[in-house]
Amino acid sequence: MSALTHAGDAARPRVGVLVVAYNAASTLERTLSRLPESFASSVDHVMVCDDASIDDTYEIGLRFKDRAQFPITVVKHERNLGYGGNQKAGYRWAIDHGLDVVVLLHGDGQYAPECIEDLVAPLVSGEADAVFGSRMLEKGGARAGGMPAYKYVGNRVLTGFQNVVTGQRLSEWHSGYRAYRTDSLADLDLASYSDGFDFDTEIILGLIRAGKRIVEVPIPTYYGDEICYVNGLQYAKDVSVDVLRHWAAGRGFGGGVASEETEHYALKATGSHGVLLEWLARSKPSRVLDAGCFDGRFAQLTRSLGHHVTGLDRHKFDGVADRVDAFIEADLNQPLPASVGAEYDIVVAGDILEHVVEP
Repeated sequence: MSALTHAGDAARPRVGVLVVAYNAASTLERTLSRLPESFASSVDHVMVCDDASIDDTYEIGLRFKDRAQFPITVVKHERNLGYGGNQKAGYRWAIDHGLDVVVLLHGDGQYAPECIEDLVAPLVSGEADAVFGSRMLEKGGARAGGMPAYKYVGNRVLTGFQNVVTGQRLSEWHSGYRAYRTDSLADLDLASYSDGFDFDTEIILGLIRAGKRIVEVPIPTYYGDEICYVNGLQYAKDVSVDVLRHWAAGRGFGGGVASEETEHYALKATGSHGVLLEWLARSKPSRVLDAGCFDGRFAQLTRSLGHHVTGLDRHKFDGVADRVDAFIEADLNQPLPASVGAEYDIVVAGDILEHVVEP
């Protein structure tokens, strides 16, 4: 029996598929044809969103529609909305048309349509509000499926960093094969999210903030001759900044200063704080001296990344002792006391040089 089948059609949720496509003329038809027959016979609608492709993606979608065994709509945006913008348009359509569940599928065939019912089942059963297909749940599966080593390492490092910052335990933050309850999507401010590739990270953060239930299911990894339009370094920076902003919004901590100023400095996720935390997240666990630690909130996040942190500042501000492993009271405008020691692997001097008389 299909995972979508309930006792009686009235109880069966309306399930739709959003196929995001850009220059997918060589893969779109094959991807749509791979949807399981059991799913195709019960799906409410499939929406193909062509994001202003410069090839024949739209025309191929229309030709497939003429012989499709399921209801399908093919649209082409007049201008390129971006990966995130394309999803926003599709999710708005799904919500406005009263669908209960929407599955995100890529038109390039990178994610297996054959597994689509596995993603939908936890939503139909009421177990989840969002389901992510993960290539990392089965040990060795990602590399065996052709994921390049640099992408595998980058995926694991970024996922580990994002889990530490957000307190989650997802096996993968970077899969584009997902399914959502539309009422959960309606609770999110999707319009404010990025139009770029970090949209997928922002939607996870939104689900976390809204207290939604996320379930992962294993999916196979497939890398073929599809073209990748993602700038890896820019993507890593964008998703790192996203999670740091999420962390900061929840806690509102300040940066370090070494003067008598006691105003609360905001975390600059796109500036020095963000750069430092990204670098620390990639570093092996180390002994860190946070010079000018202020109230210790930056040190607290550094500790959450696995580092041992000693805080140093002119005053022992409220709460700092609870956020560092050790604290030394010292003025950076004076010679440092012997108690500071020299057993550190990393010295952080974030946001303090302008407060030191002779840096």
